[in-house]
Amino acid sequence: MERLNLAVLISGRGSNLQALIDSCAAADFPARIAVVISNRPDAYGLVRAQAAGITTVVIDHKTFAGRPEFEAALQAELVRHDADLVCLAGFMRVLGADFINHWTDCLINIHPSLLPDYKGLDTHARVLADGRAETGCTVHYVTAELDSGPAITQRRVPVHPGDTAESLAARVLEAEHEAYPAAIVQIARERLKTVDPATGIVKNKNS
Repeated sequence: MERLNLAVLISGRGSNLQALIDSCAAADFPARIAVVISNRPDAYGLVRAQAAGITTVVIDHKTFAGRPEFEAALQAELVRHDADLVCLAGFMRVLGADFINHWTDCLINIHPSLLPDYKGLDTHARVLADGRAETGCTVHYVTAELDSGPAITQRRVPVHPGDTAESLAARVLEAEHEAYPAAIVQIARERLKTVDPATGIVKNKNS
């Protein structure tokens, strides 16, 4: 079965990374993780990846003169590992427009709100302050404008009476662990298609 090659970019504990690792372990999942890249050498997500036998790379942004140099090193690793899809999973660096545009339609992120609502940070506290009845998460394509790329999939999460930002964040995170693999399946179904030259019919490459 042909699979998409994923590059997963992290900065921290890697809980969404773990959800992807678990999903990719299934024989019928249409993607594999080719490399996990962290900008922080102490990110626990690196331990998760290594435990699963996945190649890891550290590109410490602090060792570079600026963002262009950091992104050039990142680009080189993505090319070296033949990445088809770059997945931001708690990657806490702002990427430049040139880098993002190079990966148009091949760079995705997960955000803890129902975009376009609550772009940016502190989403759960803002949801509670506004008295919203529900929130959720969104997997979306990354564009140069923050949290504004086309949505791939969303999951809705109810806000409970007495919720704190922390309790709400924990439930949204559970939804993220479902949404991210589902989005990759959706993307893969579209990407892993070809046309049968004999019939002209579009067929899935995995069939």
